Amino acid sequence: MSEPQPPGSLRELIDSFIQNRFATKTDKMAADDPAHLKLQEQFAPPTWLADAARRVSQLQVVTHSLKAVHPDAKGTNLYVEPSSIDHGDLVGSHCLPDDFQGDVVGNAAALDVYKFLKLQWQGRSLLERALDQDSELINVLSKDRKEAQEWAHAFANIVEPKGMPSSHARGKQVYWLVGDEPADDASYHLLAPLYATALTHPFHARLSEARFGEHAKTGRKARRDSAAFEGGYSDYLNLAVQKLGGTKPQNISQLNSERGGQNYLLASLPPNWVSRDVTPPLRTESVLPRFGRRAPVRQLINDLVSWIKQNMQEDERRALAGKAPRKTYQDRDVHDDLTAMLSDELLMFTHELHRLTPGWSKESECRLVTAECYWLDPGRSELDPDFASARRQSDWHEEISQRVAGWLKNTLTKRMKIILGDPEHEFWANKVELVLEKFRRQLEDIEDALRDDEESLPGESP
Repeated sequence: MSEPQPPGSLRELIDSFIQNRFATKTDKMAADDPAHLKLQEQFAPPTWLADAARRVSQLQVVTHSLKAVHPDAKGTNLYVEPSSIDHGDLVGSHCLPDDFQGDVVGNAAALDVYKFLKLQWQGRSLLERALDQDSELINVLSKDRKEAQEWAHAFANIVEPKGMPSSHARGKQVYWLVGDEPADDASYHLLAPLYATALTHPFHARLSEARFGEHAKTGRKARRDSAAFEGGYSDYLNLAVQKLGGTKPQNISQLNSERGGQNYLLASLPPNWVSRDVTPPLRTESVLPRFGRRAPVRQLINDLVSWIKQNMQEDERRALAGKAPRKTYQDRDVHDDLTAMLSDELLMFTHELHRLTPGWSKESECRLVTAECYWLDPGRSELDPDFASARRQSDWHEEISQRVAGWLKNTLTKRMKIILGDPEHEFWANKVELVLEKFRRQLEDIEDALRDDEESLPGESP
C-alpha cells in the first residue's frame, strides 16, 4: 500500500483535514442517508471554517491551568511564553524549549478545532500563523479577506484568557512572605497557584521512558543477569501517581487526557538510606512474609494492585459497552516492568541472606521449609555433606518458584478482596493471572541465576 502524498499547498492541507473529519463521521452511513447529506453540508470547507472560528472561543491554549488544581474551579488560565519567564536557579517552565507543546482547556467537544490549529505547514503550525496574522493563511481561509482576517483573529485568541483575571473558591491560595516581618500582614503576597501543565507533560514523558523504555528495560535485565551494559538507567524512589479527572481526564485538559490522567509526583524528601544488619530468618516457616514487608516490595505490590484496579475498571466499562478488553503495549510494558522490578527485589533479598554465616539454617530455632533452606543457605553445603547431597538431588528451584508465585497471588488476592466483591471476581482474577504469568517468567531467570551460584560453590559438583 503506497504512502499518502503530502499536500501540495496550504489549501490542500486544510481541505484534507476537513475531508478526513467528514469521512470519520460518515464512515458507517449510507450516501443517501439524510444525516449523511446534512453532515456533507456542515463539512463543506467554508461552512466548517466559519463554525470553527465560532467554536474556538470555547477553548483556550494554556501553559498554566486552574482546572488541574480543582476540576470544578472556574477562573483564569494563562498562556505564558517560556522565554518571557525570569530564569532562576530552579527547574520551571522557563526550561521549556521553543517548540514546547501547549495544553488546551475548555469544551472537549471543540477539540477538533485545536487539532486543526496544530496542523503544520512548512515548519509552522496554523496557530503560529494565526498569531502572526500570516497573509498566506488569510488568503486560503476565505475569499472574503475581511472575513478571513476575522477568522484568523478568532483563532489567534485561543491563547488569550477569557474575561477579567480571577481565581475561584475551589482554587488554592498561598500567602507568600516577601518582606522581613512575618508578623506584618503587609509583608505577604497572596498567590493563586496554577498547574504548570506544559511543563508536566514532557516531565511525564521523561519519567515514563525511564520506567518503561526499552533502554531502561535492557539495563534492568543486564543488572539481573550480571551482564555488561553500556550507559545507565534511572530509578525514581517513592514515586507517586496523581490521577486527575477520574474516568474523564479530558475534562481537565487535552494533555491530561493524552496521559490518561496520570501525573507523576516526586518524593518531596531526600532519600533516607538505612543500612541494617541482616539476621537469619529463624522461628518462621517461610521468609516470604519478611520479603513482603520490605518497603520497595510493599510499594511494588501497591503499584500492581493499582494497575489491576485501573484495568479492571476499564475492562468492565468496555464490557458494558459491548467492547472487547483493551490490550495495549503500554499496559503490557507496565506489568512487565513491575514484575521485573519485583524479581529484582527478590534477587537482592536472596543475595543479602547468602552473606550470612554459612550453616545458620542448622540452628534449632530455624523452622524454614527444606526448600527455603536450600535456597537461602547454600554455604551450608560446604559444612554438611548430607545437606549438600540432598540439595543437589532436589528440585528446590522449582518449588521456590511455585512458593513465590503462590505468595504473590495470595497477597494480591487479599488486597483485592478488600476493595472488590464477588461480581467483579472474574475481572481481577484474570488480571492477577496475567501478572503471575509474567512473574513466573522472571522467576525462571532467577532460577538460572541461582543454579549458576550453585555451580560455583565448592563441593556442589556431582
